[in-house]
Amino acid sequence: MNDQPRLDPESRRLSEIGLSNFAPYLMNRIMGRYNASLRAEMAGLGLTTPKMRALAVLSVIDGPLIRDLAVYAVVEQSTLSRALDQLAAEGLIRREPDAEDSRGTRLFATDAGRAAFERLWPHMAAAHARMFRGIPEDERRAFVATLQRMLANIRRHDI
Repeated sequence: MNDQPRLDPESRRLSEIGLSNFAPYLMNRIMGRYNASLRAEMAGLGLTTPKMRALAVLSVIDGPLIRDLAVYAVVEQSTLSRALDQLAAEGLIRREPDAEDSRGTRLFATDAGRAAFERLWPHMAAAHARMFRGIPEDERRAFVATLQRMLANIRRHDI
């Protein structure tokens, strides 16, 4: 009988891999801690994680369609719709009909929305820096490149 551990990761059980070696678990823990570290600042601005993610994307991409914003913000479209209704009611975003498709709606951050995001950004940047504390720049770049390749491997959208 062969007592050697199976090396093929696709045939190994989670108990063999271990949580501390299972990338999806680690990524979820990291993002959970990142989001938790921002909750107080977001609450002070009247933002939730979906609202913050929408404003973050709109600070970089001007006028995406709602379906594209859902992909970029990594938020279910129904959850995003509620967040967008709140952001619009608070004057932080505006909606415009898509010029090419009357069924589509494009989204834009207002000046107030950009200002809210700019108040949150230093906290986001600090949380990002904490995650990479003690990690050399070349390792950070390699890690981000690996994440980009991983996303390309699993993505379902062209964006």
